[in-house]
Amino acid sequence: MNTEILGVLFMFLFTIALGIPLGRYIARVYLGERTMFDRIFKPIDQFIYKLSGIDPMKEMTWKENLTALLTINLFWLFLTMAVLMGQHLLPLNPDGNPGMSADLALNTAISFVVNCNLQHYSGESGLSYIGQFMLMFLQFVSAGVGMAAAAMVFKAFRDKTTKTLGNFYQFFIKSCTRILLPLSFIIATILIFQGTPMTFEGKDQMVTLAGDTVDVSRGPAAGFIAIKHVGTNGGGFFGVNSNHPFENPTFISNIAEMFAQFVIPIAMVFAFGFYIRKRKFAYVVFAVMTVGFLCLAIPNVHMEMAGNPAIDRLGVNQDLGAMEGKDIRIGSGAAGFWSIVTTVISTGSVNSMHDSTMALSGMNEMLAMMINAFFGGCGVGILNYFIFIILAVFISGLMVGRTPEFMGKKVEAKEMKIAMLIAFLHPFIILTGTALAAAFPGYGEATLNNPGFHGFSEMLYEYTSAAANNGSGFEGLGDNTPWWNISTGIVLLFGRFLPIIGPVAIAGILAGKKYIPDSAGTLKTDTYTFGFMVLAVIALVAALSFFPALTLGPIAEYFTLR
Repeated sequence: MNTEILGVLFMFLFTIALGIPLGRYIARVYLGERTMFDRIFKPIDQFIYKLSGIDPMKEMTWKENLTALLTINLFWLFLTMAVLMGQHLLPLNPDGNPGMSADLALNTAISFVVNCNLQHYSGESGLSYIGQFMLMFLQFVSAGVGMAAAAMVFKAFRDKTTKTLGNFYQFFIKSCTRILLPLSFIIATILIFQGTPMTFEGKDQMVTLAGDTVDVSRGPAAGFIAIKHVGTNGGGFFGVNSNHPFENPTFISNIAEMFAQFVIPIAMVFAFGFYIRKRKFAYVVFAVMTVGFLCLAIPNVHMEMAGNPAIDRLGVNQDLGAMEGKDIRIGSGAAGFWSIVTTVISTGSVNSMHDSTMALSGMNEMLAMMINAFFGGCGVGILNYFIFIILAVFISGLMVGRTPEFMGKKVEAKEMKIAMLIAFLHPFIILTGTALAAAFPGYGEATLNNPGFHGFSEMLYEYTSAAANNGSGFEGLGDNTPWWNISTGIVLLFGRFLPIIGPVAIAGILAGKKYIPDSAGTLKTDTYTFGFMVLAVIALVAALSFFPALTLGPIAEYFTLR
């Protein structure tokens, strides 16, 4: 068997094997139970609480939790904009990089605050080291916010009836110090030993074999790259992200980075089951997400390893697969697998150029973000899946003639209205943004690198990535313009916070309702039959919402290659 495939299988199975005990650990952290790391992290937590004046024991309603969440994110947004626009005046800028324009700083600040890391700049020339550190800070806290929101939902279904969903600040701080920080330290250490730089020195001059002198960018990259994956952020320290030899030096670093971005989303599924004491439910959710993931990943690996049919007709050997935009160190198989891991997980980092993948591979990458419910980012993946659970519960209840219930709580009109709003917001902002970009050629088409079907795919991918808080792109698109910076910034905000507000609101409303014990007529939500129902709802919503647009882009492009 191809060594690339062996590496992919090892990484996938190894991640699942560690995801289960990590999920148990995460549940214990959020429950406030003792863990083996308390001696290390408890003093850190207490110092942060004392410094900021937070009372971590104060129970908060779902509205109070969301108010705290939104307020602190608004503060980070304005602080980041100020740093990025004034970085040329600040220290730690050995290469003399300029400050960002207002529209680019706005887009970048929003993008990193919302855990998307959509980058309309190149890291080597666009940021000073203090700018990189500001964004690295956001990669920690944005992931922590998503995990804290998921913990609120967890708490809603552990207690039979409750008016409070814990304390946002406590969940948030613990997510950063107890989970994200130690995992990032391990991954950063691996990357340093594989050759990723970790220095404050500026560019280094090197002489190539051809005798040319080139300036090579360096910097404190290992720490940044570790949290970009562990926190499912995806922002590149260098312009070409994990396709850069400093960001991803070896096949070992490639496996480490894939593991890093995959392990917390998998663990959060199991953490939900451990937290609410319903492990079977977690196994069903994991099975559904895994089936959906594999339905996207396996075709991509196959298509990228099979090569381009248009090149086949020229009689050119493609034993290595479709290698345009890929690195020989990584290979087409591992690149194809990464392309789905990074879009399903909503990380957005790339180890190959998605703009150069096969047409249907590009479609699967977009579908992964359009569905946005198979594992997903840190915390928010389980929130997105929760919306589809509510829809499936309601539909199933209608089919069998019973009042829809979930975890002993009746699902009524108010919850359904919120769920429907969130479910259809995602396609609305993607398709509306793409339609506007296509309707005004001076804004959209003028920035394309490719005409025709692929050009349409570039625009569709950009808004899909922004709405899914992903950050990857079909980088033929010239996206550093006021149009793209402002329009995607708006999509980023809606795509991040409404899908957090909606599930937390539903969970808070359900938590306050009277608990109804299971009976013979209760619809079981921890069966694989119900899991199939959820998968069918996800597939139906995605097909009705997105396939017309995909037909105009990657599907049409596919038939031009046959």
